[in-house]
Amino acid sequence: MDRFRSLPMARSAVLLGRTVADWIQNLLVLAIMALCGVAVGWRIHNGFPKAVLAFALLMLFAYAMSWIGALIGLSVSTPETANTAGFIWLFPVTFVSNAFVPTTSLPGWLQPIAEWNPISSTVLALRQLFGNPTGYAPGAIPDVFPMREPVLVSFLWSLVILAVFVPLSVRKYRSVSA
Repeated sequence: MDRFRSLPMARSAVLLGRTVADWIQNLLVLAIMALCGVAVGWRIHNGFPKAVLAFALLMLFAYAMSWIGALIGLSVSTPETANTAGFIWLFPVTFVSNAFVPTTSLPGWLQPIAEWNPISSTVLALRQLFGNPTGYAPGAIPDVFPMREPVLVSFLWSLVILAVFVPLSVRKYRSVSA
């Protein structure tokens, strides 16, 4: 890292390179998962254009998440701590979403949190774009904006996450390297 810091390049270049490398790795993982899914019976039911949009949306969200990981990695002292810290926040956020159960089955006080959760929007958007079941009874999807417009909200969440965590990560990198 000291060699990178001595080069005449933007401080953000190291982080950009790392997050793009993560994105490429995620793209490979997504391809493998999709092929395995097809092998065990998963199908796309809404056509090729919506499937491409779903994969693009998923990769945008993954890229946004990698910037959260970059900030966490810069904020801790060891790789083991970074790995643990990365999962500590991700598990509750994932479990308080519609990824595993419909938000309507959660306690009343938790439902609004789950409905506005970025993971809930992304999961519902992918289910709709791929044409797969949502886990909700027909007509039972909550009538809140993120659940009515999950593709738009997922896209907006990804942009908000990037707008917040890219500058924070670059700032943290500058302070760590100073």
